[in-house]
Amino acid sequence: MGSAIQTHALTRRFRNHLAVDAVSMTVPERAVYGFLGRNGAGKTTTLKMLLGLIAPTSGTAHVVGHDVARERLGAARKVGALLEAHGFYGNLSGRENLDLTRALLGLPKTEINRVLEVVEMSDDAGRRVSDYSLGMRQRLGLARAMLGAPPVLVLDEPTNGLDPDGIADMRQFLRSLPERTGATVLLSSHLLGEIEQTATHIGILNEGRLVLEGELERMKADLAPEILLKADDTARAAQVVRSRGLSAVASGDAIVVHLNAGDDANLAASTLNRALVEAGIAVFLIGPQARSLEGIYRQVASPSSVQSIPEAA
Repeated sequence: MGSAIQTHALTRRFRNHLAVDAVSMTVPERAVYGFLGRNGAGKTTTLKMLLGLIAPTSGTAHVVGHDVARERLGAARKVGALLEAHGFYGNLSGRENLDLTRALLGLPKTEINRVLEVVEMSDDAGRRVSDYSLGMRQRLGLARAMLGAPPVLVLDEPTNGLDPDGIADMRQFLRSLPERTGATVLLSSHLLGEIEQTATHIGILNEGRLVLEGELERMKADLAPEILLKADDTARAAQVVRSRGLSAVASGDAIVVHLNAGDDANLAASTLNRALVEAGIAVFLIGPQARSLEGIYRQVASPSSVQSIPEAA
């Protein structure tokens, strides 16, 4: 499988602020690539460089083999984008808005029917955009991005502002796009749960640097197992955990115990439970925690959000 997007040491500095720091990322063809990071991590700046909207301070970006800086028009023709600002004319219908973009791109009118069918909006295309729900506007934005069947779609926070039903619909739609259209999807978001249910690959950005990248299921399989623990005395329970050479971090009113790679989580939970009981600590809950994207993110990109548990007096 080839690469739809490839960057090498892509960097962007705004005066004294290093927004994107030597990012080298690879987005495989026909993948749904979840681009993760907290607000301000540099995701949107990276997307704008991939789209040719801003120039990198240094480094390179290639989209379907085209150097974005040197072959800007060629690269632009390979990408459809949905950013936060939709820019639709509210007094025009969805079909009329799409027709404006179609004419600018020099595409046949049949393209409008094709993309409306893909986003399942053929029945609503004649309505004015001002009467659309936010979810319908998002779908219309996707339809516009897909005009001309670009092989790459770049989507920045496509579920922003949607209600739970709208988020579920968008998630299912995005997940199906590579199979239905052959497109590669680069999906930027800070919502871990949505990315986990949508993406095949992920890249995690932290303070402008790409700290982890790869196939999501393989990463989850390689993730060191964890135990979730709730007890009547959190500090003393953490002390018992640490006495066994394991790390313990707070997660709400619980403790997440990080085991070592290859450890049997069930056996470790049983052994730890016995040690806690022998120490006179009441255990309310203990057991393996499912491997998740949140666990991956917490280990590589969220050290500031990990709460330390004070030592018992």
